[in-house]
Amino acid sequence: MKIATFNINGIKARGPRLIEWLEETRPAVACLQEIKTQDEGFPAGDFEAIGYSAIWHGQKSFNGVAILVDTRAGYTLTEVQRGLGIPGPNEGDEEQARYLEADVNGVRIACLYLPNGNPHPGPKFTYKLAWMARLRERMAAIWAEEVPAVVLGDFNVIPHDDDVWSVKAMQDDALMQPESRAAYARLLADGWTDAIRTHNPRGGVWTYWDYQAGAWQRDHGFRIDHILLSPECADRLESCGVDKAYRGREKASDHTPVWVRLKA
Repeated sequence: MKIATFNINGIKARGPRLIEWLEETRPAVACLQEIKTQDEGFPAGDFEAIGYSAIWHGQKSFNGVAILVDTRAGYTLTEVQRGLGIPGPNEGDEEQARYLEADVNGVRIACLYLPNGNPHPGPKFTYKLAWMARLRERMAAIWAEEVPAVVLGDFNVIPHDDDVWSVKAMQDDALMQPESRAAYARLLADGWTDAIRTHNPRGGVWTYWDYQAGAWQRDHGFRIDHILLSPECADRLESCGVDKAYRGREKASDHTPVWVRLKA
């Protein structure tokens, strides 16, 4: 069972690249972030045409998450929860479309797009930390259900110094502040396994390259897209990887897909 996450950075703008990736790699489950479309604008028919069904949680122009499953391979999708019940960082804000959870053939899938938190310090960073605390609560509730679970997506956290091309370049960014890292570390301390880190303990694996300053061409990237596994899934981890080449295609997302393969 191949499970992947991909911050697509606009499902309409990157639609052809997304379809290419799905057809060429055929994950059983694909979790998407930053779809940047309202619910009624989600191109479900494009995915149905290649054998994928989907659920999605959209928002106009910003954020948005979706979960796709390969129906041709026999996978089914049942929504469990959308949202974590946290309003945005400003007074009067509605909840942002950042979390979607479903059951897929006996595995709980939680797709997330964690707040960026910049500028730091400020209300957006405070919101980021509050969101992470609420995520931890939800992950604890999933754990209590004793179901095999995978929590994945764009966490907007660089966990370690060797997860970034230059510590100095990112030292003031919300993505690698001590508070952000500590909140991420608490998730792992609760018993979840960072799949990519497990197979790459020395780091040096990037999942994001900015569009600015030739970051892709110079390989100035960092790792913020993560896949966390419950013990039941960690025991079944067969392989994992980053589809780096897709970042180099025309009109690509600034993120690249990340995936795990679990034994049956």
